[in-house]
Amino acid sequence: MKATIWHNPGCSKSRQALETLRATPGIELTVVDYLKHPPSAEKLAQLYRDAGMEAREGLRTQGTDAAERGLTAAEDATVIAAMVANPRLIERPLVETEKGVRLCRPPERIHAIL
Repeated sequence: MKATIWHNPGCSKSRQALETLRATPGIELTVVDYLKHPPSAEKLAQLYRDAGMEAREGLRTQGTDAAERGLTAAEDATVIAAMVANPRLIERPLVETEKGVRLCRPPERIHAIL
């Protein structure tokens, strides 16, 4: 099974999800450091759509100015544009497999798509 994780190596939850993926037999893993290589607006929209989420549900508010900028109540296109411009606004980790997409906070959510 192929899996892609949008990973932040500085995040403990992201490291836990990555560890789970690496420990799962049969996973063909792609790791994307999204702070260095952010997903496109189209990719983010697809990830949130496939996860059944609004983009603002994938918005990192802790340690960011997202609330002050009004992003917590903004439309998806506005939130996604802000995330592309500043990838620190993307809550992590996002994991995509053939079984779906999950925002793996907590990291145990990953099991639903493995």
